[in-house]
Amino acid sequence: MKIPARLEPLIEEGLIDSVICQLMSGKEAMIYMVSSGCDIRCAKVYKDSNKRNFHQRSSYTEGRKIKNSRRARAMERGSHYGRNMREEAWQSTEVDMLCRLERIGIRAPKFYNFFAGVLLMELITDSEGNAAPRLSELMLIPKQARTYHKLLIDQIVQMLCVGIVHGDLSPYNVLIDNQGPVIIDLPQAVSATGNHQARIMIKRDIDNLTTYFSRFAPELAHSDYAAEIWSYYQRGQLPQARLTGNVKQQERPANVGNVLQVINSALRKEIAWQRHKQTKWNNHFSQC
Repeated sequence: MKIPARLEPLIEEGLIDSVICQLMSGKEAMIYMVSSGCDIRCAKVYKDSNKRNFHQRSSYTEGRKIKNSRRARAMERGSHYGRNMREEAWQSTEVDMLCRLERIGIRAPKFYNFFAGVLLMELITDSEGNAAPRLSELMLIPKQARTYHKLLIDQIVQMLCVGIVHGDLSPYNVLIDNQGPVIIDLPQAVSATGNHQARIMIKRDIDNLTTYFSRFAPELAHSDYAAEIWSYYQRGQLPQARLTGNVKQQERPANVGNVLQVINSALRKEIAWQRHKQTKWNNHFSQC
């Protein structure tokens, strides 16, 4: 096929030899199958910011540290340089995550290189050497659904134990090779301790997967692994805790008296503050 302009620098640098085909186009990037020596690899070409369909990025970047103070200020101001740095930071997050996940044994594509806005990584294949399908494309038997669900829950827990939440995990971001699920697409991964929405994100990740798997194993629809996992995480009991997916709901009646007391206290403070401001203004005008 014709070489896309964004991949030409990698050919010039000798990082890849040729482009075999386009694999898919997602909301964040175009994915190509490329050759590199005797190996077949995957090249992820990130789309320009004005061509992407990924919203509320600021909620994902909360808690990410920028060591270079000049870059941090530029990113905050939103200058042209700052926007470029923000893009670079967004993309480099995926590089960092792939390397971290490999170190802790999470099944994710192996990282090879990152050059000119293109991520070069392992091509995940099926047993016949073809590009592995996404989980969303498969029809599963109940046993497969339960097995894959458990494997992914275990991977989510393992990631959480080192402070990582995927943030956009769904059947579309999981590939299935001959050994099972492989997690992909990580530029939006967040810090479990540095991002205030981490709990919401991990619940959404788990609920996305559970909803899908419950199509084939209906009993999974009644589980609540998200609440259980986060509860154990807050108490420092992961990964030793034995997960069941069952969470006991504690229903306690609301203490209406305490709620009204807090409201009345806030109202009294506000009234006192307004009186103070009015007195201050009156004194000011009387002196003029």
